[in-house]
Parts: sequence; structure tokens; C-alpha cells
Amino acid sequence: MEPTRDCPLFGGAFSAILPPGAIDVSDLRPVPDNQEVFCHPVTDQSLIVELLELQAHVRGEAAARYHFEDVGGVQGARAVQVESVQPLSLENLAMRGCCQDAWFLSGKQQVAKNVMLHQALLRLPQYQTDLLLTFNQPPSDNRSLGPENLSCPPWSLGNFEQLVTSLTLHDPNIFGPQ
Repeated sequence: MEPTRDCPLFGGAFSAILPPGAIDVSDLRPVPDNQEVFCHPVTDQSLIVELLELQAHVRGEAAARYHFEDVGGVQGARAVQVESVQPLSLENLAMRGCCQDAWFLSGKQQVAKNVMLHQALLRLPQYQTDLLLTFNQPPSDNRSLGPENLSCPPWSLGNFEQLVTSLTLHDPNIFGPQ
């Protein structure tokens, strides 16, 4: 199994530890410039790192809920259900020096099928940016996890937490002139 790796994101402006087997979706299809998207080689799991405009009109837990519902709207979800919202401890984040507050949300969205989403929202008001990390965890399809595919087990919430806590900003110029 491939070990976890520190991967450059957004042309090296950021880096983070990605879970084993992560495939860069931009190698397969176009991805918007404000996103980095990775998929699991066997399951339908995906990870998305997005640079979004700061939504200054919402604060705290409401900001996490706002982005969750916005993602649901973009994906055409028939229903969205927030299961939990927790503040993230800034001291555990590599970005603690530039992150004003951070939230972790878990919930379900009903698109083609019910998908469990975990999101981390890192708020960077000095850069007018909300940094949204999303772990899409569709229901498992046990047929795709035969013995030949056990070399890369499904990603866990721990893998996502490692991505979130290891995310590091290297070049603030990515946000434009300040």
C-alpha cells in the first residue's frame, strides 16, 4: 500500500497529507481553478479542497451550515440533513496562524443516493477566503471491494482529519494582492 504523502495543492501554494491511493481528478477531467479534487481508486469516495469567497454575513456554526447547504444546492440534493457541527481546535491545525476560526460538520445529502459528507471550514478573513474541505462518503458498494482491491482500503474519517490538520499555506499570493 502506498504511504500517505505530503502533496502540493494549487500549484504549491498549499500542501497537505493525502490518504493512500488518492488520484488527482484533474488528470482525468477538467476541475475548476478554485478546487483540488481527489478520488479513491476503488470506492466512490472523494476529497475536495475549495477556495471560496468569504461569506462574512454568516458567522460561527452558521457559516459551516451555509456552505453545507450551498454544496447541496449545487449538487441538486433533494434533501440535506446536518447531523453535527463542532468547532475545530485551531491549535491542531497547521494553518492556525492564519485561520480565524474552523468548524467540522457531518451530514447527509440525498442526490442520486444518500451521501455522507464531512466538511471542514477554515475561515481566512484576512484573505477574504473561506477554505472548504469536503469528504464525500457514498454508501459502500461491497461488490467493488473484492480481494483484488484490498490493497487500498476505503478512506476513513481519520484520513480526512489528517488532510485537514496537515493543510499548510506556503504562498499567500494565491489570494491576490493584499
